[in-house]
Amino acid sequence: MVTTDKYNPHELEPKWQQYWEKIGLLKATEGKAGKKAYILVMFPYPSGDLHMGHLKNYTMGDALARFRVQQGYSVLHPFGWDAFGLPAENAALKFGVSPADWTFGNIKQSKESLALMGIRYDWSREVTTCLPEYYKWNQWIFLKMYEKGLVYRKKSLVNWDPVEQSVLANEQVIDGRGWRSGALVEKRELEQWYLKITDYAERLLNDLDKLPRWPEKVKAMQRAWIGKSQGAEFDFQVKGHPAKIRVFSTRPDTIFGATFMVLAPEHELVPLITTPEQKAAVEAYVAAARMKSEVERQMEDREKTGVFTGAYAINPANGKEIPIWIADYVLAGYGTGAIMAVPGQDERDWEFAEKFGLEIIRTVEPPAGWQGKAYTEDGPAINSGFLNGLYVEEAKKKIIEWMEEKGIGEGKVNYRLRDWLISRQRYWGTPIPMIHCDSCGIVPVPYEQLPVVLPTLKDVEDIRPKGKSPLAAHPEFYECTCPKCGGPARRDTDTMDTFFDSSWYFLRYTDAQNPQAPFDPEKANFWMPVDQYIGGIEHAILHLLYSRFFTKFLHDLGLVEAEEPFEGLFTQGMVMGWTNVGEVEVREGRIYFLDDARRSKLELEQGLTLEEAQKSGAELREEGGKTYFWKPAVMSKSLGNGVMVGPFVKEQGADIARVTILFAAPPENEMIWTEEGVQGAWRYLNRVYRLVAEQRVELKAQPDLLEPATLEGPHKALYQKLHQTIKKVTEDLEALRFNTAIAALMELLNALGDYRKEHGVTPVYREAVLRYIQMLAPFAPHLAEELWHEFYDDSVFKAPWPRLDESALVADSFELVVQVNGKLRGKTTVSTQASEEEIKRLARTLPNVQQHIAGKEVVKEIYVPGKLLNIVVKG
Repeated sequence: MVTTDKYNPHELEPKWQQYWEKIGLLKATEGKAGKKAYILVMFPYPSGDLHMGHLKNYTMGDALARFRVQQGYSVLHPFGWDAFGLPAENAALKFGVSPADWTFGNIKQSKESLALMGIRYDWSREVTTCLPEYYKWNQWIFLKMYEKGLVYRKKSLVNWDPVEQSVLANEQVIDGRGWRSGALVEKRELEQWYLKITDYAERLLNDLDKLPRWPEKVKAMQRAWIGKSQGAEFDFQVKGHPAKIRVFSTRPDTIFGATFMVLAPEHELVPLITTPEQKAAVEAYVAAARMKSEVERQMEDREKTGVFTGAYAINPANGKEIPIWIADYVLAGYGTGAIMAVPGQDERDWEFAEKFGLEIIRTVEPPAGWQGKAYTEDGPAINSGFLNGLYVEEAKKKIIEWMEEKGIGEGKVNYRLRDWLISRQRYWGTPIPMIHCDSCGIVPVPYEQLPVVLPTLKDVEDIRPKGKSPLAAHPEFYECTCPKCGGPARRDTDTMDTFFDSSWYFLRYTDAQNPQAPFDPEKANFWMPVDQYIGGIEHAILHLLYSRFFTKFLHDLGLVEAEEPFEGLFTQGMVMGWTNVGEVEVREGRIYFLDDARRSKLELEQGLTLEEAQKSGAELREEGGKTYFWKPAVMSKSLGNGVMVGPFVKEQGADIARVTILFAAPPENEMIWTEEGVQGAWRYLNRVYRLVAEQRVELKAQPDLLEPATLEGPHKALYQKLHQTIKKVTEDLEALRFNTAIAALMELLNALGDYRKEHGVTPVYREAVLRYIQMLAPFAPHLAEELWHEFYDDSVFKAPWPRLDESALVADSFELVVQVNGKLRGKTTVSTQASEEEIKRLARTLPNVQQHIAGKEVVKEIYVPGKLLNIVVKG
């Protein structure tokens, strides 16, 4: 309760946090009458103390969860830790501690920060992925996938991160570099475990259309990554050799123009068909290609390179012999790893043919006057035998029919999506539950023997990566008995990609303590799908695609009804902090950095102009006779620009942090954390506090507002403003427009102040104050709880969300804007019942309007109903 006229967050916030703990606020219960709301923020890697950049999405999720509680929903708002993986292992190597000690120490510190902020989670459902009681079910799901033919092991070229000393999935290679280390990725041939996500490609693609509450940008990224293309797959016979080369093409109609073939350097047929004369050149080229990243190999502006194998293929359409080349712009992992090259209709093939003097035959007639090289648009077929004269789509259908009749190929749908490589040669992850037996081959671990527990390795040298799994050096882990024959066997020593952990954790939250199963289907079906998922767009492909795959698989097992995990997805903008990049010199209008390290980290050019710096939001600041370059950058520990949660809350208060975060910018946009924003939040919450503190006696003395329909004049206007605000705040919270919801509350606060100055404390004023406190609660819950308890004994979150009075939104008057020749000359309040003629007469009586039309001819009057009247005069 309010006991002082001064707002003191340090006194009231701990009190209400303890109270919420006591009453079990946000503790989820299945089967409660009414609607359910599963609100989920992407769980974090536990990195220690949190800064405000971390807290943006947590605050958003908490505000939405509290709002749903007020609306009477059964709310699930859980939290957990993505605790396995390379960051903990690398930190352990750096600081000389075990990954487990590092991880659990950081979890403890992070939970303290979350508690200080008043973020209310159902901690009884906490999930920590590095605990055996969680990763046991990773292994269980892996074995179920193995049973269904979705897990396989094969030797292939893989992405090798030389810094992390482990393989990466295709999705974890960004612009040719490891997604975490930034190191240039190499190619190695290893035997690895894969998940057949490609079996779900069509469903993953089509079901994006069932997600209207996902950002279109994210769906477009997933569609592009899945990469569906329709065409044909068909064979070219190698001349004088039993081998056939299978290709996939989206333009099989151009086959008559195939004048050479190109294989990926890694293609399995390359060593088999290369002639002795070309062997040395081919082997040298293959070795060089392995050192290049896939991104580098596919750059459009890069000069084409290649080597002739000495072998020829037979074009099945016309019987011509065509040379077989290898070139690094063809990738083994895409399509069949081989292409028929049709330079007349493909720009890359044209460049290659032009460089190496290979034949070019057009198969589609360009339009008259065409001056280009390869023509890739529609047109009639030429030089194409029985296809001549047909346009592309018709020609494609006819050639596919011909291929199928001849038995050399068939129509096919292809996908860019590759199977998911999940083997990792690192220690800190889920052991793969497979056993290698010399007699029986590869045998799955029996379900009753799960979990295969990760051994505790305390010595840092035991976990240091050496190009193979650290577990391979520990016979106490890998030596075992074959469950099939009882003979000596060896456990698999690789661990799982940590994206396996995060691909189903949202399901575990529905039944987090279940020791018998990953989750109870009944409980999962009550909560799933997640109603609102909040997290960064950087997870658009990796995590979200894998989560959709796992959910569909578990649906197919009959464990969950939902086929999509997240009904609504919101990708929040980053929190930026002002960053001192370092000392600079300015010479001839250009900026030169004296410290290159931080400049390089922020990707700033040496010698950028002052204009370029200003456009990027940077500032030059003088300090101690030196010039420093300051720029907003994403908050991070490495840049030292993070506003840490613990110190800030202890100094300023949690509600001030929450309002600063939520009001600064639209939540999907970047926001810059500033002292001005903090002070603005402080002034606003202090005004709200005084709203009750300075008149608590008068407010308590007022009766409830019983008959709002009888209100008139300014009392009715305040009531209307209240319900306009209820409508606005409700709609904005539904749409996660937190900044505009708070702006509407600020407007209502101003209206309350103006009303009180004129009319004092009345029943309608008291009604507006009480509803105001309820609407404030999702944003500043500690302060709202304090003020609410001045009037009631129960929590503000136990009271139903303010009911909207639709009749109050029907205005009986409006503000008329009056213009003369398009210029504003006056405003007046007009009854909604007034006729157009009455409105025009009233407008002419305004003194400033009279002054501008006196003695002039009125040409016409343009009236926009309910808004504006423009009087056009001449003279």
